[in-house]
Amino acid sequence: MARLMAFDYGSKRLGIAVTDPMQMIANGLTTIHPKDIISFLKTYLQTEQVEAFIVGQPKQMDGSASQSAPLVNAFVNLLKKNFPDIKVEMVDERFTSKMASAVIAQSGMSKKAKHNKALVDTISATIILQSYMEQKSLF
Repeated sequence: MARLMAFDYGSKRLGIAVTDPMQMIANGLTTIHPKDIISFLKTYLQTEQVEAFIVGQPKQMDGSASQSAPLVNAFVNLLKKNFPDIKVEMVDERFTSKMASAVIAQSGMSKKAKHNKALVDTISATIILQSYMEQKSLF
């Protein structure tokens, strides 16, 4: 089987998480600048198979699109254009940053780690991926 890869998109950082090849466990991979994503993925895909890209869909509390939705949609289009054979799916990302901060706080990490925004983004991507995997298993 191929991996699933999830993204927590931000204009400054892009959190990335992947599953194992059996798609059982979601793990944080890295955080990179959005401008570097295509070259990163081209290199990554030379050694790993990815079945689907899962992108966090930013929404307001009422379910409407957030202000960052156009940026995320442009990112999705970039993925589809550069990797047409890999499906792209969206997952509601409301609360993932708060959940990621809570995970860090409960982990006993240092105060410095708790304020590491790159770590928050990577954990957010992991939560997005885990949420997708749980939804997928329900059907």
